[in-house]
Amino acid sequence: MEDVLGYKGRNVLVTGAASGMGAATAALLVELGAQVTAIDINPTEVRVHRAIQLDMRDRAAIEKVAASIEAPIDGYFGCAGLPGPPFSPLDVMLVNFIGSRHLIELLVPKMHSGSAVAVVASNAAMGWQLQLAQLMELVTVDGFDAGKEWCRANSTLLEPDAYSFSKKVLNAWVGSRAATFIADGIRLNCINPGPTETAMMPHFQNHAGAEIIDAFVGPIRRFSTPEEQAWPLIFLNSPRASYVNGETFTTDGGFFGAVQTGQLDLAKLFGGAGQK
Repeated sequence: MEDVLGYKGRNVLVTGAASGMGAATAALLVELGAQVTAIDINPTEVRVHRAIQLDMRDRAAIEKVAASIEAPIDGYFGCAGLPGPPFSPLDVMLVNFIGSRHLIELLVPKMHSGSAVAVVASNAAMGWQLQLAQLMELVTVDGFDAGKEWCRANSTLLEPDAYSFSKKVLNAWVGSRAATFIADGIRLNCINPGPTETAMMPHFQNHAGAEIIDAFVGPIRRFSTPEEQAWPLIFLNSPRASYVNGETFTTDGGFFGAVQTGQLDLAKLFGGAGQK
């Protein structure tokens, strides 16, 4: 079967397309025959149909970009993100959730029944369901400015680890918003990758410690490549996944499963971190 994933000639957007998972996703989509619009604060080296520079922390810029994109949009791949320090907690929340959500919501009217959105969360969000009531406070805050104000008002909640919080709220938003997007035939899913060889990795290792990051690798005993995370995103947004919706798909090489079945003890893993 040719073009089994059905991307030939489809109009798709990829945010965070200058590096890492975003660049890998954009490059693979180009190879699959899609018309790719790449969006990033930095220029991308991927040979896409159109490249747009955008700062997800800037509401006016987001709205200008959204207005410039023509319908129909067949797929949206949300790979833009910040890792935490040296970026402020507010910047992390704006890029990882508030700004990204704002762009998606503005583009939904240009999407059609059968289109799909897939975004990148993280296995650092593990256990997000236990904080659902708290996370839904932000999920249900409507709009960029109101979301930004919520983050400012709850800065003490974000300061310990804004990155993990941003990914937890992203999972909660996907689970919640997917149920309403699908009324218009638009599917919404996310992936939760384990440690991946991207430009963010040194930031994670410097902030959390290499031992902590290594602990999240789990039984596969290696980091993933950006392409290994791009393919699940591409599958989720393809017509082949037409009945997959609201999925918070764990792509972490078996880490979550090993923890859930008692084969990895987080207390022991993290208790020993930093003592080498």
